[in-house]
Amino acid sequence: MGLLDSLRSLLKPQQKLDADARFERLRSSVSGTMGDFSVVRDRQENRIVGLKLCDPEKFSTFEARFKGLKKPTEGEIALRMDHPRVMKTYEAGMTLKKQHYLVSEFIEGPGLQQLVQKRDEQSLHGRRLLFIRQMAEAIEYVHKQGFIHRDVCPRNFICFADLSGLKLIDFGLTVPAEKEFMQPGNRTGTPLFMAPEIVRRRATDQRVDIFAFGVTAYNVCSFEFPWPAGDTTGRAALYHDTDPPVDLHNYVPQLNPTLARAIMGCMESDLNKRTPTMSFFLSQIRNLQSEYDQ
Repeated sequence: MGLLDSLRSLLKPQQKLDADARFERLRSSVSGTMGDFSVVRDRQENRIVGLKLCDPEKFSTFEARFKGLKKPTEGEIALRMDHPRVMKTYEAGMTLKKQHYLVSEFIEGPGLQQLVQKRDEQSLHGRRLLFIRQMAEAIEYVHKQGFIHRDVCPRNFICFADLSGLKLIDFGLTVPAEKEFMQPGNRTGTPLFMAPEIVRRRATDQRVDIFAFGVTAYNVCSFEFPWPAGDTTGRAALYHDTDPPVDLHNYVPQLNPTLARAIMGCMESDLNKRTPTMSFFLSQIRNLQSEYDQ
């Protein structure tokens, strides 16, 4: 059984979903990369869950990039993921309105992006190493499953209400880590976190996630970006292999030097110098007890 067949075997044959009849919306929807996410009450299962309804136009445009390649859908990929650092997806399919949908666990906590944008030092103080380690574990798991997330950034991590941990979300841009899906030209992602090989239309691999993770960790530690952040279009990523990143210690001199070096290594523009795997990154910080210099 091939990868695609294995993924599809996880999808239960079902009729198209009448979302309005089954779900009671509890909170207004939030727009994401590929659709809208709402907190809903699942009348069928009697539980509070997250409901993602994919935008048909965005979905079709993205999937058209891989015409003829039998790319697994977001739902097929998400259903395969089963890890404590990755949001659990319960169900995926199609609605009566011809929208792809996903039903997932609901985490009652702030998004990591919310904490960073608010420069919430009180919430992040003493928790940065924990969050960075858990983010790395999530991405490591996705990579070992044979995928590239392609949109690693603070927006795609949700923290628990008590800030004891976080989970990776959103597989809307995820592709298999296979040659046909790593060809030049797929310029998707969030520009400020985008590896230079993406914007330069070069071949890619799982190291684009490592680069984006490095920028994310840098952002979490300093509330700043390693390159100018005034431009949030694709042009922003052009700086990522022309100008060196600002050393993280310039913003956070008290940061543990081992952690700072490990984060900076993820953002090397030269692939031969960039941290090769998330497992390697985790090995670099394995013995750290604090994010601060000891």
